[in-house]
Amino acid sequence: MTTGILALQGDFREHAEMLASIGQAAVEVRRPEQLDALDSLIIPGGESTTIARLILRYSFTEPLRAFCASGRPTWGTCAGAILLAKQVDDLDRPGIETMDMTVARNAFGRQVDSFEAGIEIGGLDGKPFRAIFIRAPVIESVGEGVEVLGRLEDGAIVAARQGNLLATAFHPELGGDTRLHEYFLTIGAAERPRAGAGA
Repeated sequence: MTTGILALQGDFREHAEMLASIGQAAVEVRRPEQLDALDSLIIPGGESTTIARLILRYSFTEPLRAFCASGRPTWGTCAGAILLAKQVDDLDRPGIETMDMTVARNAFGRQVDSFEAGIEIGGLDGKPFRAIFIRAPVIESVGEGVEVLGRLEDGAIVAARQGNLLATAFHPELGGDTRLHEYFLTIGAAERPRAGAGA
């Protein structure tokens, strides 16, 4: 099983290091044709407008939408969550727009307003997940088919799942806790077709 990490800008190396720590092969994705060989994909945190611009420049938009529609697990973290959302405030170009949620960019302020919080996340056993928020978005609302997995104490949604699509408003690759990466690798595992299997 191979997980790709969209490596146009942002924290792709940190995700690769986290996957390596749990024995998962990872590929840095810089060309749309690389998506064909992947079993799952992470769209990392970074600067959402920059990543959106590079997605357009390198003709990733439709291949990424097709990847999400294929049922293969796709995880957007921070900026990646913004790009997955169907509705986003203040994004000057289209993202991937496949997950039925509305997201507000920079919802908690500037970089100096970064913070950490312990979040109870559905699907994870054990202690609360230490989530790191850096110029983070917030998920303002979700559609009927979207499951809320995590909230801040004030009720703000910061983790959600829609079938094979996972979104977290924070940076799980920075805290050293591998549980969310392990959880992501279980999404769709039973339904995933084997490589080369016929229709």
